[in-house]
Amino acid sequence: MADATRRKNGTAVPARQQLTAETASPVNGESVSASCRASSAPAEEASKQGGANGADRPAASARARVATVVSLSFLIIMITMGTRLTVGLFVQPVMDGTGLGIAAVSMALAVGQLSWGIFQPVFGAWADKGNPFAALAAGMLCITAGQILTAQADDFWSLALAQGLLSPAGVAAGSFAGIFGIAVSRIPAHARSAAGGIINAGGSVGQFVYAPLIHLITHLRDYCMSLYMLAALALLGILPARALCGIRPLPEPAVGEAAAHAADVQEREGLREQLGVALRNPGYLLLNAGFFTCGFHVAFLITHLPGEISLCGHSAAVSAASISLIGLCNIAGSIGVGFLGRRFLLKNILAALYAARAVTIAVYLLAPKTEATFYVFACAVGFTWLATVPPTAGIVGKLFGKRYLATLFGLTFFSHQVGGFLGAWSGGLAVNGTGNFLWVWYADMALALLAAFVNIPIRERAGV
Repeated sequence: MADATRRKNGTAVPARQQLTAETASPVNGESVSASCRASSAPAEEASKQGGANGADRPAASARARVATVVSLSFLIIMITMGTRLTVGLFVQPVMDGTGLGIAAVSMALAVGQLSWGIFQPVFGAWADKGNPFAALAAGMLCITAGQILTAQADDFWSLALAQGLLSPAGVAAGSFAGIFGIAVSRIPAHARSAAGGIINAGGSVGQFVYAPLIHLITHLRDYCMSLYMLAALALLGILPARALCGIRPLPEPAVGEAAAHAADVQEREGLREQLGVALRNPGYLLLNAGFFTCGFHVAFLITHLPGEISLCGHSAAVSAASISLIGLCNIAGSIGVGFLGRRFLLKNILAALYAARAVTIAVYLLAPKTEATFYVFACAVGFTWLATVPPTAGIVGKLFGKRYLATLFGLTFFSHQVGGFLGAWSGGLAVNGTGNFLWVWYADMALALLAAFVNIPIRERAGV
């Protein structure tokens, strides 16, 4: 009996019970009895499910954040760029209402292209310094004032103040450079290329929606009523601007050694020093040269495509439909380029877009100038229309990071608008001098080919 009973902590324990307890005890850190394992299984399963749900919640929250930021940015771009990209529909009505000639109206709009470029880095720096909502709200108020003053303009100087200063300054605050600079700090890095394409497509949607709406209101009432409508929509744009800026920026993620070094350098440098670094970078200068030609192309078409259509004997309805089709097709172009940017070098995408423009113009010049030709041309132009913007901004971001992206891309956009000034102005000069736009078409085609070549040598990756 002494052998059959042993003591544990001063209590008699039957041998059989002790044997069971000993065989169920841990051996070499391994687990215990089957009954213990069975009882722990539901707890482990619950833990796994809780962990999966816990992992899903941040992912869902991140997707919701990206969707919100992209939607608000899209809406702001739709309002600002819809106003800007339909300005050509007002050229003939303004000429009729004020008695100004094509050269004077073209000059006022050309000054507006230049002002748009000048104010991009100004509003970008304002946003970068920590007050993005104030910059966007001021821009919306400028657009509103510009449209109202355009409706009241009766001479060159009042038109130049409205469409050469106020309206383009406001558009500069809420166009792609400023909006993408705000959005990029609020979405994760892996989503930025696709998000940039979607945000940029907002301008095309604005163009697609605004063009027929302007034509309809002008037809039913007059062009002044269309301008008042644009003013009201710009004022409403303050609401999504406030919502966007109310979203807190994301913290900086962990980065690789090269990127961390670039970030450290950027933190030590101020804005002035970073501008100096950018202006000494050959890739940045080549990027600006290519974007200059883009400005010439876009400004020439948004200002003078309705005039070209009119010279070919077609109605204002064809002009509105063509402008709208450009916007519609650029939705696909911008979004498509945004997703292509995740797989291909951005500089190669830019080179292909510029080369496609040159081919499109060459085919247009050889084609008969029927309504169908203009519709097909508008669709072809639309696929490359604003699709150059996301990859251009992406290259700036790769070269210099996102700290001063709004300012540096704003400076790049200034080169775009210097080209825009020449594109809008040269169209008026061409019609006055020769009665048509032929030599401007040739210049546009040559510049597009030049842009395709100058983008190829860019060394795209940061730190290279």
